[in-house]
Amino acid sequence: MALFGKKNNDNNVQFEILPKNIGIIMDGNGRWAKKRALPRSAGHKAGAEVFRTISKECGRLGLESATFYAFSTENWKRPKEEVDAIMRLFKDYLLEAKSDITAAGDMKMKFIGERDGMSKELLELMDEAEEDTSEHCGTTIYLAVNYGGRLEICDAVNKLIAEGKTNITEKDISDNIFTPPECDLIIRPSGEQRLSNFMLWQVSYAEMWFTDKLWPDFKPTDLHKAIIDFQNRGRRFGGV
Repeated sequence: MALFGKKNNDNNVQFEILPKNIGIIMDGNGRWAKKRALPRSAGHKAGAEVFRTISKECGRLGLESATFYAFSTENWKRPKEEVDAIMRLFKDYLLEAKSDITAAGDMKMKFIGERDGMSKELLELMDEAEEDTSEHCGTTIYLAVNYGGRLEICDAVNKLIAEGKTNITEKDISDNIFTPPECDLIIRPSGEQRLSNFMLWQVSYAEMWFTDKLWPDFKPTDLHKAIIDFQNRGRRFGGV
């Protein structure tokens, strides 16, 4: 449920028709840094701060869940120094996550993706953040780390096979993926207009919203614009 009544007169977001579940591809950190003659790590650091701001805004608006694409299974192919910088930022966030989430209200934190390849220290911090917020009942923030949409579907199917399933249905897969099975809105900054292996099962009927703005420049007002655009679209889910 939204926190601020039925309508916010400052930005025209109509709270009674909010998307329940959104996905955000946090793209453009490297290009943001390059434009400023900064190392790519500076772009990732700026992007991490924007994640903090936007995740809190999702909680303030009262969304059911928001999934942020932070690090894909393909991102391991990037230069080692860049990967190491991203992992350091992730560790810093996790070390501060408890107080950060508490300050943001009643948000719940979940991490989705493959655990193989992640350090033991990061995995322990992720588990701790999930446990610390497990009783919260506000917006669920999913952070996709070491994540791939195809792999998520394969994992769900393999789990069902291991359980003895011989006739797998759509509902079976929906019940075994990481996030709610229906995503209402995908937001991608940076000017790119593709999914990049993100939430492939969940986006069957999702609305897409793209902007040329790079992720470190993304503001809560941009989130509002995406939601307002979503609210003005006619969704027929394959019907007439």
